[in-house]
Formats: sequence, C-alpha cells, structure tokens
Amino acid sequence: MCRFCLAAAISFLLFNSAAAQKIFAVPYASQADIKVFVVKYESQADLLVYKVKYASETGSNQGKWFFTDYASQANKKIFWVDYESQAQLKIYFVPYASRAGWKKPEKKHFLY
Repeated sequence: MCRFCLAAAISFLLFNSAAAQKIFAVPYASQADIKVFVVKYESQADLLVYKVKYASETGSNQGKWFFTDYASQANKKIFWVDYESQAQLKIYFVPYASRAGWKKPEKKHFLY
C-alpha cells in the first residue's frame, strides 16, 4: 500500500473514531443511528460510558461521551429503548473516565 493511501486510511479512522463520541438522544427510534439500553450492572454492558463535560474530552472511540444540545452537533444519534431486547448496544455509566471502554469490542462499529 502506498504511503499516501496508508496515511489517508489512518487519518480517516482517527477522525471518525474521535468524532463519533458526540452524542444526541433523539425522541423517535426512526431518527436514530443506534438503539441504546442502559443496563443495571456493569457485567451486562457492551460499553462502559463516562459522560464528559466538554466535547474536546471525548478522544477516540473509548466510551467517553459528550451529549450535545442539538442533533446537528452530534456525530451519532441514539434512541433510548425501554427493553434490553430492543437494543443494538447496551451501556453502563461509570463514575470515572479511567473505567470507560469497550467490554465487547466487536460492537465498536456502531460508533464509527
């Protein structure tokens, strides 16, 4: 693979994974990119999520989410489902940024 192609591919992945952590919760499932359910226990989660205060703190696709005020500011729109069986992604909110991350990396593609 040429150096330019490799650099372009890496840049694309880094840009998209960093941007994917700006989240907006939509009121209807049909508006969402992904359906999410918050589980009661950490062991049930696909992703451990930490809510950051500033968009610049999101980093890469590692579970640090910034909730935007408007859908146009978000890179992913989510819909909170009522039942675990309806979810594409199960999350658990953690109290510390250091605990955020994927427990099931095979589901990372939902946030790219």
